[in-house]
Amino acid sequence: MTCVECKKELGYLDHKNAIDSLGVELCSHHHGLMLELIRKKKTPLEAIQLYYGLKEAGIQGMLEWWDGKKSIDIAISRVKLNIEIDSEYDKLTEDQAINQLEEAMHSFKNGFTTIRIPHILIRNYLNETVQNIIGIIEGLKANIKVIN
Repeated sequence: MTCVECKKELGYLDHKNAIDSLGVELCSHHHGLMLELIRKKKTPLEAIQLYYGLKEAGIQGMLEWWDGKKSIDIAISRVKLNIEIDSEYDKLTEDQAINQLEEAMHSFKNGFTTIRIPHILIRNYLNETVQNIIGIIEGLKANIKVIN
């Protein structure tokens, strides 16, 4: 058992505390940083789980990246991909839906692709979600090469 962030060996308590609260193997230092991020930025738990799932798959992203207008749950700048986690997708109002569409349009105009992933998908199908995002990244890389 090692911290997925720093590769430090984990003791039983560090492992148990991190897995019980975040679902990710983290040392006490990185566990504390993630809890602070949740407290300050209201980062969804599933964004942290997806971030580390992508990291373990070799995808370097940025958690809570500021795009100049708002904070993005996960950004993969190499391919200009923004990932937002929908934690209340089942309670979406028309106003929220149009705001999300407008945000996606502004991101797209700035060269970024924004995808929204329901939190329940990450909670129940993390590995499949990571694999699908890798496929999206590969598609974006291919399109970037065509454009250049």
